[in-house]
Amino acid sequence: MKCLSIALLTGLLLAGAWRAEARVVRPAPDFAWIDYNGKSRNLKSLSGQAVVILIAPSPRDWTFRAQVGQLQKAYQRFAAAKLVCFAAFTAEGGTIHSNIPFVTVADGPRVAFLYDITKGFALAIIGPDGNLDCLSTKVVPAQRILDIMDANFQVQQDMRRE
Repeated sequence: MKCLSIALLTGLLLAGAWRAEARVVRPAPDFAWIDYNGKSRNLKSLSGQAVVILIAPSPRDWTFRAQVGQLQKAYQRFAAAKLVCFAAFTAEGGTIHSNIPFVTVADGPRVAFLYDITKGFALAIIGPDGNLDCLSTKVVPAQRILDIMDANFQVQQDMRRE
């Protein structure tokens, strides 16, 4: 599982295969969670915001902790971009030791199933348009996450309008 390549996007643009309107090529699987008011919400309700989902067996998993460490490196920029972070634990829950506010999904195994993760760690990056921009089973550096967020269709479209 690899992140969508900037070269691939550039190739699509040069080939004329990309239209001026936003197109969701890989729609992110939808899931639900309970918000701080006790209301059930789903991923589609976050349309217009970038989302990161960390899937791991538990918050003690070393890859989960390493990815949280990467997110903390650029948290100010992620917060400014209104990034929403989710944690989906497949084996056991627990406390996430981080200054990043995470929404913990109640049914982590279902989220892992929806994203075709059968074991271990995974990171999903979903663009504001609802497109699954990256799905990786390895820790992704903070700068790479920022690059993926900056390369999504909606950001590029808005930049062309200025």
